[in-house]
Amino acid sequence: MAWIYLIIAALFECGWAIGLKYTDGFTKIWPSAFTIVAMIISFQFLALAMKTIPVGTAYAIWTGIGTVGVAVLGMVLFGESKDIARILCITLIIAGVIGLKIFSGQ
Repeated sequence: MAWIYLIIAALFECGWAIGLKYTDGFTKIWPSAFTIVAMIISFQFLALAMKTIPVGTAYAIWTGIGTVGVAVLGMVLFGESKDIARILCITLIIAGVIGLKIFSGQ
């Protein structure tokens, strides 16, 4: 169950990171409220996952999934660069996250 909590935490991390873009410096109420709620949910699920998963592994996977998710969403939503070097780097992050899961001993 801890791994499911970690994935949920990472998805909400993507949500709050993208939400920050829409808050306009926390001057827009609804995007700001969504972002703050997503932050709280993300941290809560990360804390639950860390009851079982080692902190280094949990944090690395949480940030890795968040990084990949936000990078891809940035390309889709904000027209950020889709060049091959960027895609390759995202692929390396995914490989690292998978490797941490495989070799975590859980």
